[in-house]
Amino acid sequence: MSGHSKWATIKHQKGAKDAKRGKLFARLIRGIEAAAKVGGPDPAGNPTLATAVQKAKDASVPKDNIERALKRAAGGLEGVHYDTIYYEGYAPGGVALYVECLTDNRNRAGNDVRAAFNKNGGSLAEPGAVNYLFARKGVLLVPADRATEDDILLAGLDAGITDVRADEETFTVTTEPADVQAVRSALEGAGIPVESSDSTLVPSVTVPIADESVAKQVLRLVDALEDCDDVQEVFSNFDIPDRILEAVA
Repeated sequence: MSGHSKWATIKHQKGAKDAKRGKLFARLIRGIEAAAKVGGPDPAGNPTLATAVQKAKDASVPKDNIERALKRAAGGLEGVHYDTIYYEGYAPGGVALYVECLTDNRNRAGNDVRAAFNKNGGSLAEPGAVNYLFARKGVLLVPADRATEDDILLAGLDAGITDVRADEETFTVTTEPADVQAVRSALEGAGIPVESSDSTLVPSVTVPIADESVAKQVLRLVDALEDCDDVQEVFSNFDIPDRILEAVA
């Protein structure tokens, strides 16, 4: 699991404050509406929407909220137009950050992202500075105490698994983005629980951060960016040891 994924998992396990949880839910609902507008409101025929819906379910977004978002999408979302914008930059320690915004106000999004970088020791970069370091992949997380690597491969290899990596608590299963739902269905059909599944950007090169003070600065910037209303995802390539992630959390 990438360092950023570990950090997100730790925060989820520790529990978020209500305000943070509300922002997360709003971000996930916005993702559902945007995916539905582009590819249609039926998850069965829109893999991007199916992934967005599943991601919301994994984050415990109430079923009613998800259904209302789908109904709004089916009605055409009149008056709502979201643009996807990417910002690139660096955190302390030379960590690359690739920030995805989904917004109805480009100026607001740009100002908020710029302020988060400036106030937390980061620096914005020109387009193309870091995006080449990331590739889109499907990523599923499976509890390590509920299956073995052989179980996972046996159940999901034909559905599209390309790699399985293990750490102490989790198997990270990698697929092509279009195969996420098929692999999840295959694993769950074999009785293997899936903690989360997503189409995400995975770094090709990671930056090790062993100094706790630098780690705090990096994570503070990541959290500040994720707190911006228009930020949908923050992708990064830091590799911080679990002991430091736990201490910071």
